[in-house]
Amino acid sequence: MRDVISLNMENFRLFGPDETASNRLQNVYEVTDKVWQYRIDDVDEHLARSGRVMEVLSEHLCQGWLEGYLLTGRHGVFSCYEAFIHIVDSMFNQHAKWLKVHRKLPWRQPVASLNYLLSSHVWQQDHNGFSHQDPGFIDHAVNKKAEVIRVYLPPDANTLLSVMEGCLASTDYVNIVVSGKQPSPTWLGPADAAHHCRRGLGIWGFAGSEVPGEEPDVVLACAGDVPTVETVAAAELLRDGVPGLKVRVVNVVDLMRLQDESEHPHGLPSRDFDGIFTTDKPIIFAYHGYPALIHRLTYRRTNQEGMHVRGYKEEGTTTTPFDMAMLNGIDRFQLAIDAIDRVPGLAEKHSLLRQDLQDRRMRARDHTREHGEDLEEIRDWKLGVDRL
Repeated sequence: MRDVISLNMENFRLFGPDETASNRLQNVYEVTDKVWQYRIDDVDEHLARSGRVMEVLSEHLCQGWLEGYLLTGRHGVFSCYEAFIHIVDSMFNQHAKWLKVHRKLPWRQPVASLNYLLSSHVWQQDHNGFSHQDPGFIDHAVNKKAEVIRVYLPPDANTLLSVMEGCLASTDYVNIVVSGKQPSPTWLGPADAAHHCRRGLGIWGFAGSEVPGEEPDVVLACAGDVPTVETVAAAELLRDGVPGLKVRVVNVVDLMRLQDESEHPHGLPSRDFDGIFTTDKPIIFAYHGYPALIHRLTYRRTNQEGMHVRGYKEEGTTTTPFDMAMLNGIDRFQLAIDAIDRVPGLAEKHSLLRQDLQDRRMRARDHTREHGEDLEEIRDWKLGVDRL
């Protein structure tokens, strides 16, 4: 973001409700300041009469400023806490409706897309609790016309860079990008990340345990940075605990790829969807937001009945990241247990492994209650170097 501003000092602004530094975008202050027209005291930081950052504790003002700025032919990003972007639901509605009509008028020139960057999300808060945990803006947004709405859940930094490059170059869309601000694994190099984003979703061979030329026994799917970590870790647990089990890991970065091509321009044709997700194998899907949306997007897919979705279910508090995952059932232990329960014959053959996973889950929860932090093996977990 710093470099984007530096290269576009006359036609790009960053808007946000008093959260630029909190959302880990403070590097922008290396090249610009916040616009401030009132008194500036010695203790004030990064305030100036001119600057490319527009910051005020009012989501309504930020939304209105950005909409107007885009209509002048310029570009911008609205950075906001995920839970509080709901404040502009109605304003978003009107802009999305306006875009639908605007696109059909031959005398209207394209305008830069309205880009939301939603950080400080439901799964990882610094010190905020239940009030700051709501991933439902995506559910609200996908009600609008398919030709206008784009939703991206990049799993790492390189996919985020690729997604934002596309969003900033686009016109006549509302782009919603959800990406956490906390450090997380980098799964893909820049070139692979760009390919993955162009595909919208794909099989991660390095994370699974498939046998070339054979169908998988189970599909572990994920969308979102934290669900991706837990899914890859779950696949590792299954690979170690059930040798020979063929696990396919699928990551979704463009959420609208889950819809059929008849429903959305980015939708995946049925033959491609069935090839990736299979027509009859269990699918365990760890999703960033409310689980019902995945069922809605995959409605009438061949293997819809085999889709088991884990996501946020309004269980939250001020707690550790892994405890949040456990409270809502997207943690690695629960996902591995789900796979054991749904692959025919596994529960009977591997009941001891299932019990061990339950015990490890309970120990992880107890540790958060006793020490106020996650277990070291959870905090510092990394996928084996040979896998990456």
